[in-house]
Amino acid sequence: MNPELSEPQETPDPGAPAVGAVDGGLDGALEALLLLAVEPMSVTDLAQAVGVPETEVATALAGLAAFYDETGRGFELRELGGGWRYYTRDEYADLVAAYVLEGQQAKLSAAALETLAVIAYRQPISRGRVSAIRGVNVDGVIRTLLARGLIEEAGHDGESGAVVFATTSYFLERMGLRSLDELPPLAPHLPAVEELEAELGQLAEERREPVEAQGGQAAAGTPSDTGPTDD
Repeated sequence: MNPELSEPQETPDPGAPAVGAVDGGLDGALEALLLLAVEPMSVTDLAQAVGVPETEVATALAGLAAFYDETGRGFELRELGGGWRYYTRDEYADLVAAYVLEGQQAKLSAAALETLAVIAYRQPISRGRVSAIRGVNVDGVIRTLLARGLIEEAGHDGESGAVVFATTSYFLERMGLRSLDELPPLAPHLPAVEELEAELGQLAEERREPVEAQGGQAAAGTPSDTGPTDD
């Protein structure tokens, strides 16, 4: 056949997903997307993502669901809420619930509870101020409370620029409170925080006075003296 008379070949769209190049073909591509889904994904969204007609995607989804049922997997592919998503099977509900609840009921350490109390009553408060009140480094405890969803970043301190922390709505839920106004009085749970901070400020002032005195002596010395340096 004369090449000049042959029909022109279609040029692949470089921006289109190459489903055929993915290991597992269409089924594998759909599985990869559905594993990431936090909400049911519609056939339309899936078809657009893989660049395949909706009818083919719908057929593939039904085939995957049947395959999981036939092979007795611990999960299943369901069409709910206008889309498709993976779910654990009903027969494993008790096992999954026990595992999840065990993680939720893990108790906070005494250090974490004390730090949480300081933040709850003094929020928003910076990590440095929490450390000063408790007298210990609280970096690890702060990370734990953030990971548990009990506290969150709430902006920056106006003077120091440090990140400040506050409790979350999940904290209120776990404590059975409707608002922070329902927190019990401060005295039974924490030392007099204002007095403690005043004492810390006084100690800092006492440490600053000798340094300033040394600086005055240095200023009266040789011209090469430049004053005190940071400890």
